[in-house]
Amino acid sequence: MPEPAQSSSDRPSPTTPFFRLNEDDLRPDDAVDFDPEDVPRAIAAFGGEMITKGTKLAMHTHCKDELVLTLRGVVRCEAGPGVWIVPPRCGLWIPRNVPHSVSVAGNVEVYCLFVEPGAVPRLPRQCCTLSISPLLERLLVHVTRMPALYDVDGPDGRIATVRLDQLALAPAEELSFPMPADARLRRIASAMIADPSDRATIDEWASRMAVAPRTLTRILQRETGMSFGRWRQQLHILIALQRLDRGASVHAVALDLGYESASAFVTMFRKALGKPPARYLAERRVRTH
Repeated sequence: MPEPAQSSSDRPSPTTPFFRLNEDDLRPDDAVDFDPEDVPRAIAAFGGEMITKGTKLAMHTHCKDELVLTLRGVVRCEAGPGVWIVPPRCGLWIPRNVPHSVSVAGNVEVYCLFVEPGAVPRLPRQCCTLSISPLLERLLVHVTRMPALYDVDGPDGRIATVRLDQLALAPAEELSFPMPADARLRRIASAMIADPSDRATIDEWASRMAVAPRTLTRILQRETGMSFGRWRQQLHILIALQRLDRGASVHAVALDLGYESASAFVTMFRKALGKPPARYLAERRVRTH
């Protein structure tokens, strides 16, 4: 992920670099433009804290695999055939050559790990959200403080090996919103993202678009593997995680998403992710320092 363009007010302090390594860790010729894809090591990482009103990296690709880890705040990515949210204590795994864009806003702490292709053969070859253990989290933060050209036979090299072993054990979580290729369904997706409180059924959407409901249902199932209700629910979970992490109340989020009550929203969330919203986010807000 290249360094995003930022206004001076959005730029992090020198002690908390964002999307770059400390100058002491760079090769002399990389002191200005550091590119982790040029580092001849199994892993390269950088990251830190930033406060921004909104920063977006346009669609791009990498020749290395990438893990985007969020320790505070929520990062939104469009990668492959889906929209991904990266809540605290989760990481988005993006295989090499997969086009993706990244959006961040507010007070966030993000770290990016680049991995040589084939270094972790057990990881999926498609985008997925990984649950990051405290050990894996601390190892990644440590890697950002290692020299870019770390000694592969020294302590840093051994840490890099442990980092890759732990990454291979990280379980996947279902935190994406599949974007269909069908233009009509993409229009519905865009409308629901713009107004998530719209509770229109698939029949109502079909009427608005002058198409048979069965046609939309069949295409959606074929392209996402989901029913319309499950598809919309997935979007609501992602939006809820964003808003709850920014401090919104469960009651306010439930109403904004069109639920009749907070309890109805909490029931949906618990069935989908196995935990109520407050507990789910609290477990991902453990800081590394």
